[in-house]
Amino acid sequence: MSTPSAIDLFLTRARETAVLVVGDVMVDAYLWGRVDRISPEAPVPVVQVTRRSARLGGAANVALNARALGATAIVASVIGSDDNGTQLERLFAEQGLRSDALVRSPLRRTTVKTRIISGHQHVVRVDEEQEDDLAASDEEALLERIARVLREERPGVMVLEDYNKGVLTERTIAGAVALAHEHGVPVAVDPKKKNFLAYRGVDLFKPNLKELREGLKREVDPTDPADVRAAVLDLEARLGNRSSMVTLSEHGAYIHAPAGEHRVAAHRRKIADVSGAGDTVITVAALALAQGLAPQAIVELANLAGGLVCEEVGVVPIDPARFRTECERLHLPA
Repeated sequence: MSTPSAIDLFLTRARETAVLVVGDVMVDAYLWGRVDRISPEAPVPVVQVTRRSARLGGAANVALNARALGATAIVASVIGSDDNGTQLERLFAEQGLRSDALVRSPLRRTTVKTRIISGHQHVVRVDEEQEDDLAASDEEALLERIARVLREERPGVMVLEDYNKGVLTERTIAGAVALAHEHGVPVAVDPKKKNFLAYRGVDLFKPNLKELREGLKREVDPTDPADVRAAVLDLEARLGNRSSMVTLSEHGAYIHAPAGEHRVAAHRRKIADVSGAGDTVITVAALALAQGLAPQAIVELANLAGGLVCEEVGVVPIDPARFRTECERLHLPA
């Protein structure tokens, strides 16, 4: 009997893992069409719509990526008591995701991002959203859902996915991290600017280059390894997080952890759309974290996965078969 490859072991263990995703969920709606003329009313293109579609987005896309890799995904969030919230719950059901950890609040508006696409080009995006922090009652309800999932489902990792839509407040961040660590569950974070320095004591903190610069209010040269390392050490001094991974776009990615540090180059890709790539990166990194993989393996797997989804138009989860094939070709994880 042949010995399973490293990627086969990763995927097998992923299928045995439950992932709790906490953060801003939304509907990614699409109007697909073609542009044949310019409007006589204003110098803007007229899009002839030929097809409509809707997908789960935001933190829900992390859950879809986890499920695509075979993991059990549970999403805890707060959405509105509105028609868009009903549509979002319907999309959860269609994708085989549970919605029992979603809080429906009359105080919130469900986020919908509508992208209008002609051919392979985004023409415009229309956002319907609410960005203010949750009310105290909604914070309490969300933390109760998180506590229940941690108690009953015993996930292997928790992902905090922040889209700056108000679900991850200072209180919900601190409460979720404390609850996870109380149950021995590692926490991985995909941050945004607003609460960048509120994610204290987490296990893996994954900003991109722009977020790192804005969060620390300092310039970071992605071509200078010493400068990137210095910025990450500054970050860890402020947050007290165990490890950090920074995605550097065309300059690859860098990870720093107690077990070591590693930098990987970006893979050459025909980039069609970067939407949702960060969701894929944090999903793969979180699953690797749950398995206790070395920093080099975490950053290699996550970097590859993020590049693969950039070749697709729109927000789509990772294709597990292609991911496995590419890992085998590149002998990842090392």
